[in-house]
Amino acid sequence: MSRIDEALRQSIRTEQPIEDRFDHLTEELYPDTVESSMLDRFVIEGIATSSSAPRPAPVFTTSEPSEPVPPQLTIPAGLETKLVAGENVSALTVEQYRRLAAVLHDLQAEHGLKTIMVTSAVPAEGKTLTVSNLALTLSESYHQRVLLIDADLRRPSVHTVFGISNGAGLSELVIAGTTSMPVVQLSRYLSLLTAGREVASPLAMLTSERMRSIVDHAAARFDWVLLDTPPVGLLPDAQLVARLTQGVLLVIGAGSTPYSLVQRAIAEVGPERVIGSVLNRVDKRLLAVDDSYGGYYSGYLTAGAGQP
Repeated sequence: MSRIDEALRQSIRTEQPIEDRFDHLTEELYPDTVESSMLDRFVIEGIATSSSAPRPAPVFTTSEPSEPVPPQLTIPAGLETKLVAGENVSALTVEQYRRLAAVLHDLQAEHGLKTIMVTSAVPAEGKTLTVSNLALTLSESYHQRVLLIDADLRRPSVHTVFGISNGAGLSELVIAGTTSMPVVQLSRYLSLLTAGREVASPLAMLTSERMRSIVDHAAARFDWVLLDTPPVGLLPDAQLVARLTQGVLLVIGAGSTPYSLVQRAIAEVGPERVIGSVLNRVDKRLLAVDDSYGGYYSGYLTAGAGQP
């Protein structure tokens, strides 16, 4: 068993009942949550009352930036050590995201993978920072055209990671029926579709045919489409979005996420949809290169540090 496998088993706790630890977070973080006992009825009623007449799929256009593409990303203050494009980020962090991007690159080459949902079992596991760094790595290191979509319509936060306002975004695109996709171009290869304004019925939006059309259109125009969603363990949103994507990447907090809750999250999105997991906040000593190779490999880790 490798050190990473051992760390994973040790870091996912099993002793504390999941209901006692996390049920109270639903109201605190997402006060407009639909009660689980009402969920099935809500979805069934939504389908029953929808029109059975076929509707033509909308044709979208991606709005072009009015200004020249910025030559370099602007990293907000306080995130210089957390985003892989920051000057003060550790070389080890950059390398781990490069390894993750390499695995996804191989999956794309072999299976045509393009649309990925990134989520977690519970809040505060680092899913938004993970999907942001993955988008940066794929766009800046691989020069792939990446669209990052904030599909967390209850508590959007991707826009804060990149220091921009949550202007017109996904909500407007679904509700207003516009055909111009209001993306924000962050760099030559990276674009962002914010969540947009708060909506009263996020579940209805996420199950709409228009939402599916948006994802399909984005996949036709970009090399990668990455979606950030609410945690699986608290809300049904991620389950609904998972049906629109080709794969799910699950972020797990080392030493904080109960193993039973990870199992439940995988069962809810579907084990066949999970393409991998990211163990976040691992003790760096477990990832350290063997001392006997330190002088040789440290040069590889140091070179290009701060560049995705």
